[in-house]
Amino acid sequence: MAATRFLSNARGPAAHDSMSAPADIDSIRAAFTADLEAVTSEQDLQTVRDRYLGRKQGAVVALMKSMAGAAPEDRPALGKAANLLKQEIDAALTAQRETLASTARPAGAVDVTLPGRPLLFGQRHPLTSIRESVETIFEAMGFEILQGPQVEDDYHNFEALNMPPDHPARDMQDTFYLEREMPGGTGVEGSPPATLLRTHTSGMQIRYMEIHEPPVRIIAPGLVYRRDTPDLTHSPMFQQVEGLLVGEGVTMADLKGTLVSFLQRFFDADTQVMFRPSFFPYTEPSAEVFISCVFCKGDGCAVCKETGWLEILGCGMVHPALFEKVGYDPERYTGWAFGIGIDRVALLKYQVEDIRLFYDNDLRLLEQFPH
Repeated sequence: MAATRFLSNARGPAAHDSMSAPADIDSIRAAFTADLEAVTSEQDLQTVRDRYLGRKQGAVVALMKSMAGAAPEDRPALGKAANLLKQEIDAALTAQRETLASTARPAGAVDVTLPGRPLLFGQRHPLTSIRESVETIFEAMGFEILQGPQVEDDYHNFEALNMPPDHPARDMQDTFYLEREMPGGTGVEGSPPATLLRTHTSGMQIRYMEIHEPPVRIIAPGLVYRRDTPDLTHSPMFQQVEGLLVGEGVTMADLKGTLVSFLQRFFDADTQVMFRPSFFPYTEPSAEVFISCVFCKGDGCAVCKETGWLEILGCGMVHPALFEKVGYDPERYTGWAFGIGIDRVALLKYQVEDIRLFYDNDLRLLEQFPH
């Protein structure tokens, strides 16, 4: 740095006894010029100013004091030369300060000489990864992926799916109603039918069949809403995938083969699958599907309640009443449907015990999952 050599070229008052004043002026000027060229910052510039124009120890002040020993006839000329030197140094310092100010990097500007910072890349949310994995498997089987409205009407969410007005699923404890229909189904002064946050994505099955003729091969993933109290396995908002296949000669064996293939591909080839009779209003016959416990591999543990099995989804053959709603001939066409919860599958796939962890947005947890 320039500050380390400011004294090297400047002579102090002790040297003036053996050196003439003009020589002192030239020496100071040369030393100042060299020091000024080495200045790179405001701090360096102030050090140079103090060294040459300082009131107590400045080289110019020391020079003027030394002129007291000069011959009287030489003092005016020497004083004039010393003042000129002082003015030159002051002007040079001012010019250098302006140069430093004009070349200084503005506040907030980017220093392109700094090394680059590593970029932080985002990643898929674990629930998104699960949904995309399910979609990929069914796409490979020839299924079309549908997206539908999250605000649904009563007809597509309940009535068309063979759920009459007195069905338990219509209870306010289960459904988030946005606008309730009045008794008699007419509303108030001709208001529209009840609207609600969809409780499943099955409404997309009806919407699709209303405008498409068989064969039908679709899945409908998306968010659904129910009036559940959050706990380890329940959330008022979660993701679901519903599937539908309709055609001529479709049987329960087709349903079983498709779901077994899907589950063994999604989990692993050794996954055991069990179908147990059940009831759903929009399928007949209906079944609940179980897989061998992913925690204990079927040996029995606290998670599977020592049974070795975990419920994974519901399914069944499409009820003929649904075909009548959409204008399909139930004597000619048959079909099957299923519904699976993305959050439920994620709990099993990643062996997480609390569904709420997926919605807490804690990066320390979310970054642990593969993507």
